[in-house]
Amino acid sequence: MHKFQLYRYIDIALSAIGLLIGWPILLVILIIGFFDSKKPIFLQKRVGLYGREFTLIKFRTMSIGTRSVATHMVDASSVTKFGTILRKTKLDELPQLINVLCGDMSFVGPRPCLFNQVELINERDKRGVLNVLPGITGLAQVSNIDMSDPILLAKIDQEMINSLSIHQYFKYIFQTVFGSGSGDNVIKDRK
Repeated sequence: MHKFQLYRYIDIALSAIGLLIGWPILLVILIIGFFDSKKPIFLQKRVGLYGREFTLIKFRTMSIGTRSVATHMVDASSVTKFGTILRKTKLDELPQLINVLCGDMSFVGPRPCLFNQVELINERDKRGVLNVLPGITGLAQVSNIDMSDPILLAKIDQEMINSLSIHQYFKYIFQTVFGSGSGDNVIKDRK
């Protein structure tokens, strides 16, 4: 069995368990999010396996109308008050369990980028990074490497894919759950 097939089985089991156990948390965040932004669910087209399009599901952390660009290109003022909490705790990522269960994503893999991030897509394509499912977390995330340096990110993604073991798979998940990585950074408010 190919190692990524094994990870797929683990992804299915963990995401199903996570959704069964976590649905009350999802519901509470959904309700609070409705009062925060009126549209608590955020859907966005992202680059998936083999460069195919899929719809990423997250809890909304930014104001409606924020331009659709990589997070590192967005002003911090776009993040809502509740969104700040969700981003710090990484709870905004919980709906991606649905993406994992459906086979659009894995728990561990390169973070899915937007189609307008052409340089990153090209760098990932050259390195075979698009040949695996994108992930919720991975080496770049726990190492605080965001999408602002496409070449470095693609190299780190390639390194992770080539060396990924079952031990590292769970290590990246546990590191993320217990606080490693700050997520994608936004531009600090301009004075």
